[in-house]
Amino acid sequence: MYTTIGKAASFELIEKKSRFIAHAQPVSTEQEALDVLDEIRHEHAQARHNVYAYRLQGGRTRYSDDGEPAQTAGMPTLDVLVHAEVFDAIIVTTRYFGGVLLGTGGLVRAYTQAAQGALEQAGIVVIDECRDVTVSVGYALFESVSRLVERSGMSIISTDFSDVVTIVVRAKEALVPDLVAALTELSAGRASIELSDIFFAAL
Repeated sequence: MYTTIGKAASFELIEKKSRFIAHAQPVSTEQEALDVLDEIRHEHAQARHNVYAYRLQGGRTRYSDDGEPAQTAGMPTLDVLVHAEVFDAIIVTTRYFGGVLLGTGGLVRAYTQAAQGALEQAGIVVIDECRDVTVSVGYALFESVSRLVERSGMSIISTDFSDVVTIVVRAKEALVPDLVAALTELSAGRASIELSDIFFAAL
């Protein structure tokens, strides 16, 4: 189980005429992170700085001040990811210089606030080990199965109505044994139940 961000998002901050545009995006590999960085550098080619930090599962972490004074930009951006316990994400903050020097403390505050704003806009989600549980039952049991899943706090991914009703439920791996037992009991053993391989997903 780990924490990441739910979507790509941006946040803009004006500080003493300097414009800070922070962009947060989920990534799963270092190449994806570098691709995001390249896209933003291309989009904001006229900007003085494109500061970044990313943090991946497995421990890969990188940051850059991109010409700002050392430890005033990239490290504060990385600190935002670390304090939020977020992995598999990159934050790139573009700065258009407004002609007024911010000083070391001012830069740290601005880059921190911009990164925090982008992270808040992106939303934080928990990724956990999951399985899709496919259960096929007769029509008479459909409502009962739906209520059982709802009470369990799990998500129905799809429902197919044919000769029988086939319901796909996304569940945390830790809860699957209890779900299978409850479905078996509810259907008196008549439900057909299939389990997917384990995968990671947001719930």
